[in-house]
Amino acid sequence: MKLFIIAGEPSGDLHGKNLLQEIQRRTSDLEVRGVGGDGLAGLGVHLVRHIRDTNFMGFVQVVRNLGKIKQIFRDVKADLLQFKPDAVILIDYPGFNLRIAKFCREQGIKVLFYISPQVWAWKKNRVKKIQRDVDRMFVILPFEKDFYAQEGVEVDFVGHPLLDEIAEGGYKGKEVREELLGEKQQLIALLPGSRKQEITRMLPKMLEVQSDFPDAKFVIAGAPSQEPAFYQELLGNAEVAILHNQTYELLDAADYALVTSGTATLETALFGVPEVVCYAGSSLSVWLARRLIKVKYISLVNLIMDREVVKELIQQELNRTNLKAELEKLMDPVQGQQIRQDYLALKAKLGNAGASARAAEGMLEFLQTP
Repeated sequence: MKLFIIAGEPSGDLHGKNLLQEIQRRTSDLEVRGVGGDGLAGLGVHLVRHIRDTNFMGFVQVVRNLGKIKQIFRDVKADLLQFKPDAVILIDYPGFNLRIAKFCREQGIKVLFYISPQVWAWKKNRVKKIQRDVDRMFVILPFEKDFYAQEGVEVDFVGHPLLDEIAEGGYKGKEVREELLGEKQQLIALLPGSRKQEITRMLPKMLEVQSDFPDAKFVIAGAPSQEPAFYQELLGNAEVAILHNQTYELLDAADYALVTSGTATLETALFGVPEVVCYAGSSLSVWLARRLIKVKYISLVNLIMDREVVKELIQQELNRTNLKAELEKLMDPVQGQQIRQDYLALKAKLGNAGASARAAEGMLEFLQTP
């Protein structure tokens, strides 16, 4: 069987790796090419493009890199035509992947989409494109199946793959604490994102409160797609530890966290770490988002729970005064206990472990049915 997988971001590479592992366990004689990161490459996927080339953030960055994006699109199309896969598996990354889905339909290539675009938040017109171009959709958020049903589209809810990733355990949080912390110190994890532009924007804002908590240790989660030197340039002389490509070890060790909105907000919650969700984008990107996005929250934690479980500081609200106040609230025992109880309810909503296996089984069943 020949498969072509496209995961244009680090989270997509992670979920794609877990999905492909389950597919490999269930079928032999598999040849896979695609777009992804080190996770997929480590499973033998021949990468046409690495996520270092595809990981853009926000409207402004996309516009600035349109020429590069068009070239990547041409490269992927050419490889698809030459490779002639039995199916293409698209993982999130909707701006690019929905265009590829249309191209694949025109070429008679079966399209499986894993992790739905956030059509329930904005660009609802994409539902029609999905209905037209995607042969089967596998969703990971509990409310998405009902949303699609209301639009007349049948999808498979498989549960959230992060439950599998985190349930594997074995993370060395205790060792991290012993290595980094002094007696009675608390560890505050900083997760400023994975893209250069968002890290450059978010990390300095997070570090503004470092001097307000002199007895705490601030530790940065270094993204695997970024070099250590990049962080050092941003830090200058600031004494802050960095754990590169060890985000789960850091979350396993952390007492509290400041987290850039995205998948990391959910990862932090699943590790039971009280967090403040942070976001600041370009003025144009935020203006467009507020006009187009039709949801009450930006964090997956609050979206899934449909209420405010974790505080979101957005744009002007993301400042030193507010960050300090919200961190202090997390350190209150009553507040911290309430958040952890809410996290347990969140896990229950996400379903049982085994999302990657269920998605793999559903895809293979679909592809092997005459």
